[in-house]
Amino acid sequence: MKKNIYLDFAYFIVLAATFGAVLVLGAIVAPVVFHTDRITVNLLIDNYNAGIIMGEIFRRFAYWVYFVAAFVALYEAMAYKMGQRDAISFGAAVTVIFSSLMFSAVYVPKILSMQALGSEATQSDTFENVHIASEIDFKILAVALLVLFVRRLMILRVPTK
Repeated sequence: MKKNIYLDFAYFIVLAATFGAVLVLGAIVAPVVFHTDRITVNLLIDNYNAGIIMGEIFRRFAYWVYFVAAFVALYEAMAYKMGQRDAISFGAAVTVIFSSLMFSAVYVPKILSMQALGSEATQSDTFENVHIASEIDFKILAVALLVLFVRRLMILRVPTK
C-alpha cells in the first residue's frame, strides 16, 4: 500500500497545532483572563465572569478537539491497517482520543451547565473537583499529543521495506 505524504503532513500539522493550542490556552489565555486586575486599570472581571469567558473559549475549542479525536482515530486505524503497528503510538493515540472526548464531551458541558446555575454553583466542591479533573485531563492531552507527534515522526523516518 502506497503512503500518502500529504496525509502524514496534515496529521503532523494537526497534532502540532493542537498541542500549541492546548499550551496557549492553558499557559497564556487562562492566566490573562483570570488575572485582569494585573493588566487593566479600571476594569476588574470577577472569577465568575472570567470563568464564563474561559468557558466560551473552551466550548469553541471543543469542536476542534472533536475533530482531532476523529482524525487521530482514522489516521491510526489506517496506519495499523498498513502494518505500522507501534505500542507507544497506539497508547498515545488512545490517550489523545479519550482525553479529547473527556474534555469535549464531559468536562466542558459539565462546567458550562454548572456555570449556568450561577456563581454559587461555581463555588461548590463539586465544581472545584470537576475543574481540577479537567485541568489534569488537559495536561494529559498535551503530553499525549507530544508523545504521539514525536513517535509518529520517528516511525516516519524509518525506511519501509
